Amino acid sequence: MGRIQLHRSVGRRGFDFTFAMRRLVVDMTKRMPELKHIDMSRVAVAIVQARIESTHGVFATLTPMRFEKGARYTTRRGHKYACQMLFDEHGREMLYILSFYLPRFQNMSFSEKMITIFHELWHISPDFDGDIRRHPGRCYAHSSSQKEYDEHMAVLSNQYLIKQPPPELYTFLEHDFTKLYQNSGGIYGVKIPRPKLIPVAA
Repeated sequence: MGRIQLHRSVGRRGFDFTFAMRRLVVDMTKRMPELKHIDMSRVAVAIVQARIESTHGVFATLTPMRFEKGARYTTRRGHKYACQMLFDEHGREMLYILSFYLPRFQNMSFSEKMITIFHELWHISPDFDGDIRRHPGRCYAHSSSQKEYDEHMAVLSNQYLIKQPPPELYTFLEHDFTKLYQNSGGIYGVKIPRPKLIPVAA
């Protein structure tokens, strides 16, 4: 997949959404003990253009770059595969891609945005090995109750705000897409193609 730039683009007009989101998430991982296992230098943050301006659909995703228990390879239907690899500008391998779908994500309420961010971060394995957090049972991604999962994320979001992080880190989430666009003269960010499975020769 090549390399991506994780830091702010110098001299470009408009609002760098992925840079702002990275700053916010880095602060979340520092203030919240539940997220202390996350190393944001190994997490790529990206934007995806939503095809339809709708209140329904995908708002954000977390893409793991490795398989169960951090394995580099998986076997499907008797064939061995590896996931495409992604690196930052210094050659550091990314273990996850955290993506936000615009304008859909930005048009949610502030509370919904915060819960969504924690929702995706919680998917990151406590071992931070490129795999997702796996809950017991068939519904290993969200546990047996997605409602309880999201209620837990709401609690984490409130706990984070109680810690009084600098408002400048999250005020961009208080605006909808149109308002943020108008205030900043544009919105841009890192775009990353969805990684593909690559066949591995036996």
